[in-house]
Amino acid sequence: MTVAVFLLLLLGAVPIALVLALTAMWYIQASGNTVLFDSYPQQLFSAIESYGLLAIPLFMLAGELMNEGGLTKRLIALARILVGGFRGGLAYINLVANMMMAAIIGSAASQIAIMSRAMVPAMEEEGYDTPYSAAITAAGGLLSPIIPPSMLFVLFGVMAQVPIAEMFIAGLLPGLLLGASFFVVIALVGLVQQYPKGQWPSRQQALHDALWGMPALLIPVIIIGGILLGIATPTESAALASLAALLMGRFVYGDLRFQQLPQVLTRTAINAGLVIMLIAAAGVFGWVVIYEQLPQMAAEWIAALTSSPFLFLLLVIGALLLVGMVIDGIAALILVVPILMPIAQSQFAISPYQFGVVVCLTLVMGLLTPPVGAGLFIASSMTGAPPLKIFRALLPFLLATLVTLVLLAWLPWLTDGLVRR
Repeated sequence: MTVAVFLLLLLGAVPIALVLALTAMWYIQASGNTVLFDSYPQQLFSAIESYGLLAIPLFMLAGELMNEGGLTKRLIALARILVGGFRGGLAYINLVANMMMAAIIGSAASQIAIMSRAMVPAMEEEGYDTPYSAAITAAGGLLSPIIPPSMLFVLFGVMAQVPIAEMFIAGLLPGLLLGASFFVVIALVGLVQQYPKGQWPSRQQALHDALWGMPALLIPVIIIGGILLGIATPTESAALASLAALLMGRFVYGDLRFQQLPQVLTRTAINAGLVIMLIAAAGVFGWVVIYEQLPQMAAEWIAALTSSPFLFLLLVIGALLLVGMVIDGIAALILVVPILMPIAQSQFAISPYQFGVVVCLTLVMGLLTPPVGAGLFIASSMTGAPPLKIFRALLPFLLATLVTLVLLAWLPWLTDGLVRR
C-alpha cells in the first residue's frame, strides 16, 4: 500500500519533496508504529546537518555571479581561440565553454539554462539549425555531474560518507573521457551535415580575448586547484569562487552592479532552498527504507542474478536510466544510494568512487530523456526548438555517454586511479 501511495503522489505531479515526506508519514501511520513520529523532525534535520552541503548554495551563487558579471562570455571567447577554426567551430566552442562552465556551476540544469542563452543565438546566426544547437548545449550539461565541482558528487559524498574532495578527483578522468567522446560526435556530425568551417580569430583579437579570458579562467583554477592541493575544502573553494566571481564581475569586467546582488541572492536562495528541502524529505524516506531492510532484500535478489561487479554495474545503469526518466536526479540519488551502495561495497567490492561516478552520470542522463526530461524542456524554453527535435539531435551524444558509462563500469582505474595515487 505504501508503494501505491508513493506512485499515486508521484504520478499526480506532487512536488517530489512532498512525495517523499508524505510517503514516509503514511508508512509510519499504516505500520501502527506511531512512536516513530517522535523521531520524524529529528530525521528531517539530521539529513541536512552536514558541513559539506554548504557547498551547494555557494556553487550556485558562483554560477549566478559569473553569468551576471560577464565571466561566461569571456570564457566563450577564450574557447574560440582554442577550437574556433575547425569545421563546425561554434559547436566545438560550445562544448569547450560547457566544459569550463562545468568546472564552476556543478548543476546540469543551471548550466543548460545559462549556456542556451549564451550560445544558441550565435550558432543560429552562423547557419546551425536550432535543435542541433540546443542539443549540443544540453549535452554539455552531462559534463556537470562528473567534472568537478559537482552538486551530485557533494550529495553522494555526504550520503556515502566519502570525502567530497576525493569524489571530485575521481571525476576528472571520466569528465575528460566524456568530453573527448563529444568531440568525436561533433566531428562526425559536422562531416555529414557539412557545417561551415570556422574562422580562427586574428592574432590581435586572440591576444585580446586571451588576456580578458584569463581572469575568468581563474575561477575553475581556484576551485579545482584548491581542492587538489589540499589548500581548501570543497565548501571553502566554493566560497572563494563566489568571492572571486563577485570581485571580477564588478571591478575587472565592470558588468556586475551591486544593485543586481539582491536578485542574484534571491535566485540562489530559492534554488538552494528547493534542493535542501528535497534532501531533508529524502532523508526521512531513506530512514524508512533502511528501517524496512530494503537494502538487504535487494542485495539477496541481485546476488542471485550475478556475481560479476561489471554486470552488476550494467544492471545499475539500466535500472537508473529508467528511474532518471521519471524522477529528478537529486531525488533519485537520495533514493537509490542507501539501497544500492551497501550492495556494491559488500557484495561486489566496488569502490565508492567508481559507483558514485557511474550513478551520478547515469541519473543526469534522465534530465535529457523523455517523459520528464527537465533539461530538454529548459533547452526548449530557452531556444524555442521543440523538445522532441532536440532529443533526436541529442541521440548521438546520449549514445556516446552510454559507451562512456560502460567503460567506467568495466575499467575501475578510470575513476579510482587518481584518487589512490
